Amino acid sequence: MNTPTAHHPLSTPIRIAVLGVGMMGLPIGRRLCEAGCDVSAWNRSRIKAERLQPFGARVADSPGDACAQAEVVITLLESGEVVEDVLFRQGAAEHLQPHALVVDMSSIQPRQARDHAARLAALGVQHLDAPVSGGTLGAEQGQLAIMVGGRQADFERVRPVLELLGRPTYVGPTGAGQLAKLANQMIVGITIGAVAEALLLCEKGGADMARVKEAITGGFADSRILQVHGQRMIERDFTKRGAVSVQLKDMRNALATAGEIGFEAPVTQLFESLFAQAADHGLADLDHSALFVELASRNGMA
Repeated sequence: MNTPTAHHPLSTPIRIAVLGVGMMGLPIGRRLCEAGCDVSAWNRSRIKAERLQPFGARVADSPGDACAQAEVVITLLESGEVVEDVLFRQGAAEHLQPHALVVDMSSIQPRQARDHAARLAALGVQHLDAPVSGGTLGAEQGQLAIMVGGRQADFERVRPVLELLGRPTYVGPTGAGQLAKLANQMIVGITIGAVAEALLLCEKGGADMARVKEAITGGFADSRILQVHGQRMIERDFTKRGAVSVQLKDMRNALATAGEIGFEAPVTQLFESLFAQAADHGLADLDHSALFVELASRNGMA
């Protein structure tokens, strides 16, 4: 059973700016506040950042204001383009103290992470790419898987902060964290497709999907995807947790990166097209397990 990780208050309060207080930024910001960090928060729509005020965060009027005194800046933004805009066009980078450390927990392309790191280094600012897996539940419980790329010394410096949020693992130089996240998303998206197709085959052939899931639990085909997303498919519960549109973005980022390094990824290519068709058919804002609906409709199943 997953039990929430205990908060380990830091021996000295660290000044942390949180840029982006959305579905992930809110629980992450809250955990940092509750661990005794001195948190300043900024979000494009201020009302979202204000949700951290009851936990002791200061709400900043701009990214630069949030970053001015920060030792560590954590970005949790929608895309590489948004990260670039907030850091370099909205003034965050120019307000950073020398030797500040930017920890980008957004999911972006590895080449974007390398570009941001180089531009920050020119300002005397360190950078880690540290995307996460585990969703909002993992963020709330401090059980995120955190994949970190950059300089190992910078990783060790910020490790106590990251351990408040989950299990950080150093995976290599700048961009490697984003590569690990792409690997994670490839496996998630492809496995959702495998589970959906297998369960639909059973239903079409006259077997009970719930019983089939029960029968293969504990065998080689078992997985968290089977247990969590398979259950959503059985219950036809496609309320958004991780959206089809986001899964599609991740598959496209994986293919773009594969193209840059001359790597052929035919399985990811297939699933990119399937998620794209699901989005075209009105499923973009449903949970990524709703690929099940796309596959069901192809087979004339309700």
